[in-house]
Amino acid sequence: MENQWNEQYDVVVVGSGAGGLTAALTACLRGLSVIVIEKTALFGGSTSKSGGTIWIPNNLYLEEAGVKDTYEQAKSYLDATVGDRVPDVLKSAYLQKGPEMVKYLHENTAHFRWEYTPKYSDYYPESPGGLASGRAVEAQLFDLRNLGDDLKYLRTSGLPTKGMVLKSSEFHKVNMIMRTWIGKVKAMKVGMRLIRTLLSGYKPTTLGEAVVARLYTSLKEAGGEVWLNTPFKDLIYENNRVTGVIAERDGKELNIQAREGVVFASGGFSHSPDLREKYLPQPSNTEWTLSAEEQTGDIIAAGVKLGGQLDLMDKMWGTPTSAPPGAPAFMPVAERATPGLIIVNSNGDRYINESVPYHEFVDQMYENNHEKSSTIPSWMIFDQRVKNRYLVFGIMPLQPLPKEWFETGYAKKAKTPEVLAEQINVSPEKLANTISRFNTFAAHGQDEDFGRGNSAYDRYYGDPTLDNPNLAPLNKAPYYAIPIYPGDIGTKGGLVIDAAARVVRKDGRPITGLYATGNCTASVMGETYPGPGATIGASMVFGYAAAVDIAENMGKQDSQIPKVTMTV
Repeated sequence: MENQWNEQYDVVVVGSGAGGLTAALTACLRGLSVIVIEKTALFGGSTSKSGGTIWIPNNLYLEEAGVKDTYEQAKSYLDATVGDRVPDVLKSAYLQKGPEMVKYLHENTAHFRWEYTPKYSDYYPESPGGLASGRAVEAQLFDLRNLGDDLKYLRTSGLPTKGMVLKSSEFHKVNMIMRTWIGKVKAMKVGMRLIRTLLSGYKPTTLGEAVVARLYTSLKEAGGEVWLNTPFKDLIYENNRVTGVIAERDGKELNIQAREGVVFASGGFSHSPDLREKYLPQPSNTEWTLSAEEQTGDIIAAGVKLGGQLDLMDKMWGTPTSAPPGAPAFMPVAERATPGLIIVNSNGDRYINESVPYHEFVDQMYENNHEKSSTIPSWMIFDQRVKNRYLVFGIMPLQPLPKEWFETGYAKKAKTPEVLAEQINVSPEKLANTISRFNTFAAHGQDEDFGRGNSAYDRYYGDPTLDNPNLAPLNKAPYYAIPIYPGDIGTKGGLVIDAAARVVRKDGRPITGLYATGNCTASVMGETYPGPGATIGASMVFGYAAAVDIAENMGKQDSQIPKVTMTV
């Protein structure tokens, strides 16, 4: 097919999130020519919309921060949380290649820079090997001016921050602006950053945007190439190996040769109604996902056509979500730990520790969803004290919720729990009793029903001025209710890979020339979610593993590296 190639590269990467950019960057640094093709008009994928932390145990940034961690401790933790749902060799590869990847990109680029997020606990810190101090690191603030003209193609987070740029570690403290001095100091620091941004050319970003911007800028400087508006169509398979891809660009189909390998990194199928209906727990709705648009599972089908094995297709990176009118869906993380806030089912009963990790919350939403006690939607109930003290859905304390929320019926408001219950079709007596029982727990500092506040993870987003940071009474009118649905930040099932990120057939043999990482693969985290950034971390680690395997075993170390271009 030599004369039929429209373009030729050593490596073709499909998808421009953290996993794809890491694979491309590593390949470039190892001397391979690389093209990244992106389906949409923006680069960054779901990573840009994320919190931007990575969970990679025992990495150099943790060591620099004085966090004591070892391979053995992290392995014990994965064994306790993930268990044997994932092959041991895959868990070991993640823990070995993760610190290696962080060190390699730190030493070989000017922009791969992270910092420890203090006390952002592992999601199950009380499990063997878990760390209450946490293993999360986040990308350092990044000046978007470094992207030059490509800035307009960066996918943005869409967070309702009104120009404020907050690091993950800062939000944790700013949320306590009305409660602690450190909250006030951090809020002032964030405000000064905003003033600097408004008065100068400084364009800081953080969270997922910073991750993508840092990786993309590093890729650009290393000589990588990115094409936007270039959807993947199919694989080209010759002589028992993948040799390239068919993609569409400017309305024309192109045959792009991948002399050494193709890396799938295009996300899952959160935006495919058909695949959600076929595989995921029901009810399910594309309106509840927080993943980037156009993640419809295209490449999963292409891998299956070549015999690729699938696993974990019924699993997702679940998170409760809510979708106010005129705005994208958001993810209540800190809110669920807020003292004085509860979540109830259609009977007005609590059915869960509201502060549990978000994927577990969604699992329990489905497990507790019955005809006689529906949890879809559930209702988030809070009072005026909560509104006065804490951020709620990005809205500052004392600032009223938008009128449109009440005018459209999305949010409810009432002077008593009984009247509020009538507005959400819940038994007034039941809701009043639930609140009364919760208030008793708050008075004694112990949630006797669900143990809220017992875990270090619960307490991270709680109020440190209280004996139990997650418990306070609901007794200050008015009362509010907002619907919550079982959403996701991406699906976590897909093509099975091995320790080198090679796509594996049902008989266990790898498909030569085909690699994959991220949410288009069956996650190394299995059915659980060990810590903040386990999604992005795993995607980056196996993107790195794919590029290293290609470079070491297919040996194109001295290829001519083309200059980066951005095409739309």
